[in-house]
Amino acid sequence: MSNYSNDIHKRAEMFKALGNPHRLAIFQRLSTCCVPGTICSVEDAIRFTVGELGEDLEIAPSTVSHHLKELLRAGLIQSRRNGKNIECWIEPQLLDQLSDFFKVNSDIKQMT
Repeated sequence: MSNYSNDIHKRAEMFKALGNPHRLAIFQRLSTCCVPGTICSVEDAIRFTVGELGEDLEIAPSTVSHHLKELLRAGLIQSRRNGKNIECWIEPQLLDQLSDFFKVNSDIKQMT
């Protein structure tokens, strides 16, 4: 499979994962850490625990865990265990890549 096909397949999996309202809300909450185009390092990325996300979004922790697994599988988030908690975050570079994807496609549409 070519790099182009791999990229298309990867993006399709990302957008498929974001097609669920709970996953989209979780992703949106996690993405508040960095604004695309601003300087934000991985260390600066704000981490949320499963419990914090559930409380903020009024979703049961078991449901949050299920949706986080799907977002992780799609490559949209990162997570790690910290003691009893699982922390989740979005890599700032991912937000830049998604922003660039929409910008390029917007530029192409304006050219036609």
